[in-house]
Amino acid sequence: MNFIDNTKACELMNAYTSARTPYIFIIDYKMQQCCVLKWDEVDASEWLYQLEGVTNCSEETANTLGGEMTYCSKEITDSLEETAEDAACQWEPDFMSFADYAACFDVVMRGLRRGDSFLTNLTVATPVRTDKDLKTLFSLAKARYKMWVKDCFAFFSPEIFVKVEGDVVASYPMKGTIDASIPNAYNVILNDEKEKAEHATIVDLIRNDLSMIASEVNVARYRYADLIHTNRGDLLQISSEVTGKLPHDWQQQWGNLFFKLLPAGSICGAPKPRTLEIIDEAETSPRGFYTGVAGYYDGNVFNSAVMIRFVEQTAAGLVFKSGGGITFQSDARSEYEEIKQKTYIPGAKQ
Repeated sequence: MNFIDNTKACELMNAYTSARTPYIFIIDYKMQQCCVLKWDEVDASEWLYQLEGVTNCSEETANTLGGEMTYCSKEITDSLEETAEDAACQWEPDFMSFADYAACFDVVMRGLRRGDSFLTNLTVATPVRTDKDLKTLFSLAKARYKMWVKDCFAFFSPEIFVKVEGDVVASYPMKGTIDASIPNAYNVILNDEKEKAEHATIVDLIRNDLSMIASEVNVARYRYADLIHTNRGDLLQISSEVTGKLPHDWQQQWGNLFFKLLPAGSICGAPKPRTLEIIDEAETSPRGFYTGVAGYYDGNVFNSAVMIRFVEQTAAGLVFKSGGGITFQSDARSEYEEIKQKTYIPGAKQ
């Protein structure tokens, strides 16, 4: 796949959205590598996606033939999920040592103590041994948004970034997960002081970000829960909904507006500029496309996701990338264990 820079990507998004031309896109974390293609330009032998029911996968299987962009029916989605449920994969992560993680964690904590950041998202890269290739992992995974790019990466994300319908833009920052089997799980996570502070910080950041491109910005829903089914048990995932009204000519300048929101606040922290510097100092592996954004415009609706639950193809093999938010109240050992818990393919037997 040929990538373009953010200037060209912005121009294409402006042109295609203004002309109501459907397209699909990916943008890496640092906005240095992008791809924006019309639907009929996508080569399904190199790029497959299922994005909230919009897919170029064939009905028979999610990991072989691709076809034209369609809105996937429930029957097709269910059949693909049944195929995934029947499959299993070898999955052996080679986690970094706690000492190495603690060294990264300490860099973040120093930034927090200086007052440079209130919340910093720290991520790590974990080599994994598996008997499946990227494309097969794509087919096995269950997720609201998932994508495979040949010889590059696959992701399986539950997190909406930005949606636009009419002139209303909405973002859905996701912060906070708890085992749904815990008694009164929803109340437990709602009353957890660290979770409360982390979620409030990100919602405030997203509200400020949307205010750069929209008016009448407000928090439509705050800390609501989604029940997520996984092969490891059910989870409650906590999100909020922040909405605003776009200018009347937003289609003509959508690329410019969209890039103002990047990188996504939920995967960096606040305040954003200094927090990004702390991330560069603390993390030992470049993020690449991990925590970037991907999505589509269908001529009417714009829909995008944050690229998390992410596996990258490297010369040495597959690497899973995961992370979590660090605040003053964070504990290094707990955060390390959370990173390990997040290193899995949602829906696949491991």
